[in-house]
Formats: sequence, C-alpha cells, structure tokens
Amino acid sequence: MTSTRLFKQLNIVPRWIIFTLDLLICLLSITAAYIIKYNFDFSALNFMQFSQNVLIILAISTIVFFAVKTYSGIIRYTSAQDSFRILFAVFLSNGAFFIFNLFTVASGRPQFISNSILIINALSCFLLMVTYRMLVKYFFLYVKNLRLDKKRVIIYGAGESGVAAKRTFDHDFKVNKNIIAYVDDDQRKVGKMIDRIKILDAKELPGLIEDHKLDEVIFASYTIPVDRKNKIVDVCLENNIKVLHVPPHDVWSGGKLQPTQIQKVNIEDLLNRKSIQIDITAIQTELKGKRILITGAAGSIGSEIVRQLLKFDTGLIIMCDQSETALHHMYLEIEDAHVSSNFHAFVGDVKDEKRMGHLFETYKPQYVYHAAAYKHVPLMEDNASEAIKTNVLGTKTIADLSVKHGVQKFVMISTDKAVNPTNVMGASKRIAEIYVQALNKSISSKDFRFTNGLSQLNNTKPITRFITTRFGNVLGSNGSVIPRFKEQIEKGGPVTVTHPEITRFFMTIPEACRLVLEAGCMGNGGEIYIFDMGKSVKIIELAKRMIRLAGLIPNQDIKIEFTGLRPGEKLFEELLNDHENTMPTHHEKIMIGKVREYLFNEIESQIYELINQAKTNDDLQVVKTMKQIVHEFKSKNSVFEELDMISKAR
Repeated sequence: MTSTRLFKQLNIVPRWIIFTLDLLICLLSITAAYIIKYNFDFSALNFMQFSQNVLIILAISTIVFFAVKTYSGIIRYTSAQDSFRILFAVFLSNGAFFIFNLFTVASGRPQFISNSILIINALSCFLLMVTYRMLVKYFFLYVKNLRLDKKRVIIYGAGESGVAAKRTFDHDFKVNKNIIAYVDDDQRKVGKMIDRIKILDAKELPGLIEDHKLDEVIFASYTIPVDRKNKIVDVCLENNIKVLHVPPHDVWSGGKLQPTQIQKVNIEDLLNRKSIQIDITAIQTELKGKRILITGAAGSIGSEIVRQLLKFDTGLIIMCDQSETALHHMYLEIEDAHVSSNFHAFVGDVKDEKRMGHLFETYKPQYVYHAAAYKHVPLMEDNASEAIKTNVLGTKTIADLSVKHGVQKFVMISTDKAVNPTNVMGASKRIAEIYVQALNKSISSKDFRFTNGLSQLNNTKPITRFITTRFGNVLGSNGSVIPRFKEQIEKGGPVTVTHPEITRFFMTIPEACRLVLEAGCMGNGGEIYIFDMGKSVKIIELAKRMIRLAGLIPNQDIKIEFTGLRPGEKLFEELLNDHENTMPTHHEKIMIGKVREYLFNEIESQIYELINQAKTNDDLQVVKTMKQIVHEFKSKNSVFEELDMISKAR
C-alpha cells in the first residue's frame, strides 16, 4: 500500500481517544512516580492510599485537561504551542494537589501524597504526553517521506519565511516535496542546520541546481538583488526547474503560511528594480492637511496615487472618475482598509466643465494630480476626436479651473508616447503637455491677463504651478502587455507579439506613483520631469520568459505568433525627442526635460480650434490640426500617414 493510500485511510483521531490516552498517561506517570519514590520496593507501598491518590489525581487532571483542551490539537501537527499547553495543564493539576497538601499540613493532618511524588509525576507526565505526540508526528513524516516520486527542492533563505515554508510542507501530506537544503547569503548561518536540513552558501546555488537534479527552487528571501535573482531564475528555467516564492508575512492567512500561497514567481518580480527611495518628510510637510484632487482616481495610476497619499497626513482626498463601478470599488477598498484619512468619491467627466466647476467650488482642492486620460493607442487611432476631448479638453478644463480656484500645484501624468509621437494618443498627450507648460509660463509673467478661458471672479494674481511627469509603461496597468500574456498562456496560447524587435520600458505602478509625488513636491512650475525607466525590455524575450515561468516551453507547449505592428505603434519608445535634453535633480531617478516652449496666446487659439473640430467628430481634420501643433507627430502604420505624405509633397 502506498503512503498516499495510507494517509487517506488514516483519519484524524477523535478527541475523546486523545483525551483518554492523556488520562492513561497520567495513571502511568503517577504509578511510575510511586515506584521510583519507594525504590521499586512494592512492599512499602500502601495500596489503599495509592488508589485514593490515583483517583484524586485523575479527577483533577480530567477537569484541568478538559478546561485547557490538551486534546484539541491534531497529533501529527504537534507544535511548540501544543507542548506549552500540555506543560501548563500538567503543572496546574499537580500544583492544585500541592496546594491541597499545604492546607492538610496546616490543619495538622499528614500529606495525602509527598511533594517528591508530585514532582516526579509532573515531569514524567509532561515528558510522556509530549513524547507520544512527537512519535506519532514523526511516524507520519517518516511514512510521508517513503514516497519515491518526491520533488527535490532548495529553499533560498533560511530565515523565518524559509523555515515556515519547510514546516508547511511537512504538515501538509498532499505536498510531495523533499527539501534538499537551504541556501542563504548570511555567512553566519552557512554550515548550520535547521530541522536537520543544512544551510549552504547562496553563492553555490547555480552549482547545486546543476548537480542535484532539482525540481524546484523556492525564494523565501526578500533582500535578493534583482539582477542576482534574475540570473538564478534564468539558470533554473534553462534547466527546466520550477521557480516559486513565499509571499511576505503581511499576506499570510491569519499570520500562518498556507501551501497554496507558495506560488510561481511573477514576471513583475523579475522586472522590478531596487526600491526607489523618496523624501517622505518633504512630501509629508508639503501635503499635510491639504485638500487633494485626483482625476482618473479609479484607474491604474490614479488609484495608486490615492493609496500612496493615504499614507500621509493629508486633509480631504477627492477621487474623481467617470467610471462609477471602478470608483465604487476604490471607495470600498479604502473604506475596508479603515484608514483615518477623509476621502470622497466624485463621479464626473473631466471634459464636463460645469460638473468639474461644481467639484472645485464645493471641495476647493489645493493640489491636483491629473491622471485621467484615454491611453490605448489602437483605440485612440480609430477615435481621434474622443482622444482630444478627454486628453486635451479634459486637461485644459481641469488646468483652467485650477488657476481660477487658486490651486497651489497641478501635477499632470504624461507618457513617453508623447515624445516624437507616432499615434493620436501620444500626440494628444503632447498637446496637453504643451498647454499646461505654456499656461504656467503665461501666469508667471508680469503682463499676464485673464482671457475668456481663464476668467476669474476677481483679478488676483494666479498662484498655480504646473508640473508634468513623463514615464513609460507600468507593470500590471489596465491594458498592459503582461496581463494579456498571462491570459493567453492560461488559455493555452498562442501568445501574440506585434513584432520580433519591439521593445518597451517598464516600471511598477507604486514605483511610478512614488516618483510622481516626489516630482510634484520638488517642482516649482513649468518643469517636465522624466523618470529613469532603466533598460528597455524586448517583448519577445518577455513573452518567452513568462511561458517558461508557467512551466511550459515556448513554441512547443505555447506558440508565439507575430501579428504586425498595430496602428500608431512604435518599435521602441523614447523619453526625449532629438531636440530635447535633460538636467539632473537631487533625485537620481528624476530628471528635468528641456523642451521647446510655446507662447500661450498662440497655443490657446490652436487648441480652441482643435477642440471645436473634435466636437464635430471630424477625425481627419482633427489629426491634421494636431500635426500643425506638434510638428514631430509622424503617423506610423495608420490611415493618417497620408497627411504626412501631403505635407511632404508641399
């Protein structure tokens, strides 16, 4: 009979049997205590007194064991906590007898039982109760380890998480893993043992992978440099070794690690870089008590900005989005987190001037983070007028209202697709950048005058400072390539890549939003902050790696198909165009882009014309005007390429 069948037949022992066994051990231990006390001289033993004392001990133990619930644990999962419960119960029952002895002696009567017998009984009872539990536990472990088809595993990290992972496997008899060794970077641990498993130097892991015919490597350390982790994962994938990881303690179920929580490594974990440090104190000082508006608050970036802001001692947080369902989910998430911050969900469209005016008049925000935008390149290529209405008119509406209502800072979230744009979406974001930059320069000038679009109730000097942040793709955002690849892999493929040479920059959503807060804090107005996106990633390699991480083989288990560049899509993204350069800031990950400046009066009239054209839904005329505003806008793989041809012919 296999161990699997054996475990299926061995049900959990009923509690009354464990309770009875514990009482039998009490009987055995008190008997042993008397025998030891009288040096195995049975003739010196008073059997009547012995019988009375045994009955009293059993009666007290029955009450104590029932109250302390020594029988409640599952024997094969006996832990230190169970041992402490037994220790408490044994000494409580014997202590009760000891106190009873004190009263009898104080009343002038002889002891019912000598204190030496009580001490021997307590020690032997505790030892026997724990011993038989441990024997049962190790019996099950032994039978479990008889399986011949066990997976050979190494755990990276001999800390709390690594030990918890190993013991979790030991306690779950459905898990078929044999821990070969721990590896750790801490040289003080190397050479020592935990649960009879040796700790080896993490530097030896690549060699161990090849020498021990491993099936899995489990990462249980959170301090491994990303570059090193990537190298180890690559070695594992080359050798068809599955890579898993233990989640952080704060997501363990009830503070206890479950086997189902030890899952495959995500591609996001491998694309992550070193954690970005931001000036928490400066941000806290600037945002303390402020009323802050976040547009697009239910989207990928907007929602994370909200989460980041909740860590600071802000005033009112106003979450604005046109998506009622997504905004409701965001509201419930914050409500469930029991945060102390004051927050409000406001349903509205950023291009609806009257609705947004009501928002500003009601809540009077002091800071604005403008994340609302249409961002899907192929969709916007087919819906150019809508891209202008939301990305340009929406930005203009919020920017104008910010000036009108005395907002202190307006931080715009832009994209690397605004650089040398080849699509409508990128060009619309570039026009939005141009508008807020020109507006900032205009209201900062001495001869500033209010136009019809910037009429105020009074003629006080505007104080709003406009700051733009520009970065590339964010991991896990709505519409990102990574969630799409995951869905395709789960369905069995094929995984679709537009072009074998296409590359993209990637940054995590929290990382990008931390930099947005930092840039917004350091900005004095008019800057375009560009984030260091690290190295660009080849999408075909990303797809292959994700397939391998799923335990499959590219182009064998899952096919990769090339579909061709989509309308407006580039082979590679840029953070600066050919005529731009950067200046460093005090933060190594944030630079200031030196870009072409526009006169506000000129750009405002062009944007009015563009918006009016968008309202007529004349996409061709809209794109034509966009190209007149953004001279570097050259369409690719798009129906609008004919406009570039006409321009060249002229």
